[in-house]
This record gives sequence, structure tokens and C-alpha cells, in this order.
Amino acid sequence: MDMIDRRLLLAGAGLVGAGLAGAAGAQSTSAGNGVSAEGAPTGPDPSAKNRLRFAVIGLDHSHIYAITDALIRGGGTLVAVHAGDPKQLVPFRKRYGDVKVARTEEEILADKAIQVVASASIPNLRAPLGVRVMRAGKDFLSDKPGITSLDQLGEVRRTIAQTKRKFAIMYSERLEVRAAVKAGELVHAGAIGRVVQTINIAPHRVSAPSRPEWFWDVKYYGGILTDIGSHQADQFVFYTGSTEASVVASQVGNFATPQHPRFQDFGDMMLTGNGGAGYVRVDWYTPDGLPTWGDGRVFILGTEGYIELRKYVDIEGRPGGNHLFLADKKGTRYMDCSKVPLPFGPQFVTDVVERSEVAQNQAQALLAAELVLTAQDKARTLSGARPPVQGG
Repeated sequence: MDMIDRRLLLAGAGLVGAGLAGAAGAQSTSAGNGVSAEGAPTGPDPSAKNRLRFAVIGLDHSHIYAITDALIRGGGTLVAVHAGDPKQLVPFRKRYGDVKVARTEEEILADKAIQVVASASIPNLRAPLGVRVMRAGKDFLSDKPGITSLDQLGEVRRTIAQTKRKFAIMYSERLEVRAAVKAGELVHAGAIGRVVQTINIAPHRVSAPSRPEWFWDVKYYGGILTDIGSHQADQFVFYTGSTEASVVASQVGNFATPQHPRFQDFGDMMLTGNGGAGYVRVDWYTPDGLPTWGDGRVFILGTEGYIELRKYVDIEGRPGGNHLFLADKKGTRYMDCSKVPLPFGPQFVTDVVERSEVAQNQAQALLAAELVLTAQDKARTLSGARPPVQGG
């Protein structure tokens, strides 16, 4: 069930571990981010051709459930978990069974049978963990943002070059959204000609009472462009096929949450690459009346047509999510993408086992990270103060 509000899913699943419910409150499973309405996958998808053993370190955001599900669907066997807060283990083991609890991170890193470590720890801790994982001879799959500073990015790149391991980032708004997967297939098949520009509109629901303290401090989450902007930069890089890109302009602001002065609730950026141009807007303003966490839209402009994605909701239109609209020289048409397969899990497991690069291009994943980190660093800060009323 793609369009169930994640807060309801968490309540039904008893997911109330410290920090975990808070991090999950604003998302829905249609983003590929939440806990599925069904139980955990019982085994690999039919398309999964390889098998591996993986562990989880860090349960601070509920995105770890979608990441774990994807690895199981791909052919992974969950063999161990470690969490800084023991209360977070209760809902995790409720979903995935009596998985071994590692007393320390080192216990997992020292286990030579574990091939992949996945994490949704507090964002600024993810890249340092990934470096330790790669230096232990394992591949790493991080929740987004996987990297929260340019210094971290440099260390990640150096460690990849030295160890030849993978530092993958689950950009779930593309990798685990069925309409986004279909759009990629169409773009790469030439359905709209050469891509010229992408526009990503990505509002989110803040669900303030349920958020952990780290959520409100840029020191921990990296800033709004680094955080939820990373999904959008990934889509820009992927749909345009850019291998080089830069930030034209960026800005951030805090307009609705002055009680949290180190939080940003609005941001946008203009991007340009050798495959096309891009514009991104992100915010935490989803109104309570919207039936899901955000009205995410993507517009992909090509020289011979365009695609619009209404990922999670079609206001006053068709029910559910995963809506794709296409206009080309033949006319216009609508595609219901709710049954499109999600290939990331099986592809990623195969990439690990066969040392291929199908599920995610390493250079492009880090280019997306570099773009948002650069945009965040150079962003102009907008004033949240209201101008005086003009006129009589």
C-alpha cells in the first residue's frame, strides 16, 4: 500500500523507539522511506540472482526500514544490528525477527562474513561510519544525506580510491519511487528526446512534536539543501545524465519555525551540468490537510516532449500516487506506475557480489552530494522577518 500515511503505519507497527518515530513522522511509504503496510519481505524478489549477508548500524531514522527491506528483496540476509539507543531495537526486531544484536560497532566490522553495512544514523555520523566500514573491507549503504560536509566528502572519495569499496546512498525519492523509476526508463529510451532541464518541487511535512532534537540543528543534519535537497540533486544528475555539474545560485531561510533558529524550512537552488539544467525547491510547509507527507513533483523537459511526475498525490485527481504524465509528438498520455518493479535492491546486491555498478553510479551519487553541499555552503540566507505593510 503506497499511500498510507507513515504515522499510521508507525502506530500500527508499534514503532515508537527514541528518535525513530520522530524521524519518520513526515513521510509515507510511497517515498520508499517508511515501513511497508505489509510485513517485512520474507525473501528475495524473483529478479534477485545473488545473495549476501548484511548488518545494520544506526537506527536513528526510520528510513532504515525501507533500506533493510530493499536489501532483503535484493537477496540480502540480515545477520546483525547495532543501535546506540537500545529502545530503537524493539520495533526493529519486531519487524525483522530475532536478529542478533551486536554489542558494539566493532563486533560487526570485525565479522568477515558481513559484506554490507547499512545505516540511518544521525546524518553527520554517517560518512565517518562509512569510512570505517570501507576500511574494514565492506561496502556501505547510507540513508540520505550520506555526507554532511565537503570535508567528509573528500575523506569518502579518498577512502573509496584506497579500498575499492562502495559508498552507496539511498536516494529513495528516485530509487524507491515507482513513477521515478518509470521516468528513468522513458528518458533513457529517448521518449522525450534530449533532456534540457529538470524541475523538482519537494515539500515535506515537518510534524514538529515528533522530531528528535538533532532534527532542528544544521550541525547534525547539514542544512535543508544537504538533507532533502540531496534527493532532488540525485534526480537532476540522473535524468540529465550529467557527469559534471555546478551550482548557479542557492538560498535558504527559516520562515515558519523561529523557535528553532538553527533550522531551515525553505531552500532552493539552480544547477547546471554537461547534460542539462536544473531547478530545485524544498520546504517543510506541507499543510495538515494534505493526505500525505508532501506533494512531490518532477518536471523533465526534453527537446521532443516532457514528463511530469506526481509522485505521492494528485490533488483532487486520481487516487494514490505514482502518477506519470507524458506529452510528445504523438499526443499526451497518463501512466499509472503503481505496479512498476523497484529494481534497486536486486541490482545493488548484484553490484556488491559482482563488483558492477548498475544500481547506482558511484561518481554520480557523490556528484549529487557535492552539489548540495556546495549549494548549502554558498547559499544566501533569506530573512524570515515580514516587511512593513505598504499603502494606506
